[in-house]
Amino acid sequence: MKTKDELPDCPVATTVSLIGNKWKLLIMRNLLVRPWRFNELHKNLEGISQKVLTDSLRQMEADGIITRTVFPEVPPRVEYSLSDLGESMRPILMSMQEWGNNYKASLNEK
Repeated sequence: MKTKDELPDCPVATTVSLIGNKWKLLIMRNLLVRPWRFNELHKNLEGISQKVLTDSLRQMEADGIITRTVFPEVPPRVEYSLSDLGESMRPILMSMQEWGNNYKASLNEK
């Protein structure tokens, strides 16, 4: 997790530094619904490379946004889910969804 000194002074910039790329937002969108396994995320997020997905998940875990659960099975099963901190971003993502729907609807009215 980043220290306070490593984060920007601006709270908006702080949020953007944590979730401000396309893939992290789409990963979070999926994790809002349920826990996902790596291969499920990779198949669902069309266009993401395995490396970018791995790097994004690792960074989000390090930042405390997601949790990685390893189940002691053979073969091992790993699931990713939102942490409490990640879950606290639900209103932000829901607002983004609402805005996107409203924007698309406004295009249909023109």
